[in-house]
Amino acid sequence: MEKKNKDQKLIDKKGLRVDGRKTDELRPIKFEIGLLNKANGSAYIEQGKNKIIAAVYGPRETHPRHRALRDKALLRCRYHMAPFSVEERKRPAPSRREIELSKVIGDALEAAVFVELYPRTSIDVFIEVLQSDGGSRGASISAASLALADAGIPLRDLVAACAAGKVDGQIVLDLNDIEDKFGEADLPVALMPQSGSVSLLQMDGNLSQKEFEKAFKLALDGCHQIHDLQKRALRDKYSVKNEVLEDLKGQKEG
Repeated sequence: MEKKNKDQKLIDKKGLRVDGRKTDELRPIKFEIGLLNKANGSAYIEQGKNKIIAAVYGPRETHPRHRALRDKALLRCRYHMAPFSVEERKRPAPSRREIELSKVIGDALEAAVFVELYPRTSIDVFIEVLQSDGGSRGASISAASLALADAGIPLRDLVAACAAGKVDGQIVLDLNDIEDKFGEADLPVALMPQSGSVSLLQMDGNLSQKEFEKAFKLALDGCHQIHDLQKRALRDKYSVKNEVLEDLKGQKEG
């Protein structure tokens, strides 16, 4: 992880950030779908230096049974950072932050799932942060949404998430670790772009009303860009799969 010197500016005179990005630029993002054979659905994301994998199991019978809901599925989320995911070794036991983010991420995802179709069952989402570089909350939501789609669970829309914030007095998109730690504010947003529904909105730090409106709009723009990448990843995965099935079908008929 990068460290900030006492007098170091996070945005230089040319308007470039510590990693060379412009203020409205996302970090490079890479998605992979269906990496885990044992899970019903899975997805992996690299966003900047973040490396995160999500796995989905279900819908399946709820254990313990008394936790089952009569009218809908129980969506459970576990967000966990591996001990080696940060510079100083993290304790393996869940921290208060991980417990909080598990709830926040689960709520953001549940808004997109047709949970009413699967009463008395559970859908379990496991998120493992292999390497953290700021913005892991949003990256986890984007990956977990793809894992739900990979599991074949009906969704209202994919959920894309991104943060904007304030760094050196300027509004910027997709904060990395050093910007998250030494910036003035952070505004994570999760969006279902087709309906325009926001399923997550949080803020750490202070923004004026004008700054908030600018940061919120910038975060929404980032979510739309990530949503396009999510759809492309799904098309790449399943268009190839369908082509293979068509080839096998043709060979069989021949």
